[in-house]
Amino acid sequence: MAYDYLGLVNDINRRLNEVELTSSNFAATTGFYSFAKDAVNSAIRHVQQEEYEWPWNHVEETEVLLAGETRYSYPYDAKTINMNSFRIKRDDTLATNTIKLKVLSYEEYLDKHVDTEYNSSNTGTPRYIVRAPSRELLVVPTPDKDYELIYEYYTMGFDLELHSDVPNLPEQYRYVIVDGAMYYVYQFRGDMQASQLAMQKFTQGIKHLRSININRTEYVRDLRVHF
Repeated sequence: MAYDYLGLVNDINRRLNEVELTSSNFAATTGFYSFAKDAVNSAIRHVQQEEYEWPWNHVEETEVLLAGETRYSYPYDAKTINMNSFRIKRDDTLATNTIKLKVLSYEEYLDKHVDTEYNSSNTGTPRYIVRAPSRELLVVPTPDKDYELIYEYYTMGFDLELHSDVPNLPEQYRYVIVDGAMYYVYQFRGDMQASQLAMQKFTQGIKHLRSININRTEYVRDLRVHF
């Protein structure tokens, strides 16, 4: 069975001895089948909300810094940004080596560096990164030319919509999604005993995910920014 939205919903159907859906009738489902689809997304959201730094949510972003521009918007799907990961990419054409940016608090920026944003003569190669309350990132000094900025963040995840959509959780954890979905399905059917058992299995599955993917992670995320 394919690892996609349709396949996950049909995992539920097989467990309950329901007729399986096809790619042709998936979009037009009603009743129980619509709830089964919702249950899959509910289970995925539950997993995603347990930890925002699951490795499958990790993104390395490249932002083009424009000459004269100080402020840049956060990625729309960012939940956690590693403020300690910002660096200017090496560019032989610009004769620029890789430069790791230092983190500057917004208060210190206002006290000592805010003039750089309004003084067009005070530009250069960025050395600092600042998180502004406006959900913007500021570079100091204001770039004197175009640079490539690289940094890392974790996404919030996404809901599945089309029958062929694939979760960003690795397929090896398929059973965790299905166990979680079964909790919601049993709730829908009013089978409280079965729903409690499904939640126990779901909780154990998440615990297993955390032990493998979070607790064994050795690097320190001491400069995370949560939204």
